Formats: sequence, C-alpha cells, structure tokens
Amino acid sequence: MKIFIHAKPGSKKELVEKISPNTFTVFVKARPEKGLANEAVIKIVAEYLGVAKSRVRIMAGQTSQKKILEVL
Repeated sequence: MKIFIHAKPGSKKELVEKISPNTFTVFVKARPEKGLANEAVIKIVAEYLGVAKSRVRIMAGQTSQKKILEVL
C-alpha cells in the first residue's frame, strides 16, 4: 500500500492527521538533520497504522516534506 505524507518537522507535538484515505499530514518533533525527521515519520506512521517500523519505508521524498511511503 502506498501512502502520501506531508511531513512537518520541528513541530511541538507528534501527530498524524488523516486528510484522505491514503494522504496524511505528519507532525514530528525531530529536526530535518541526518535523517532524524525521516526516522520519526516512519515511527509515528507505523504506530498509527499498527504495523512494525520495518514494514514502512520511504519510496520517494527523502529530502522533501512531501513523501511517498510504502507499507508492506
């Protein structure tokens, strides 16, 4: 399953907002340095969907706020 993410790094809280069935806005506290925000996005999305972190990967958008994630 592919999901589309708009990441908001450096937020005061960690939160997932569902925009449509496969589009989400993800707020994470981590700053976009050394991949920390990407790791935080994967962690919070995995928790939200109830799957292991190893089943979520970034397909596109490593350095962008707009990302495409694949959930296995």
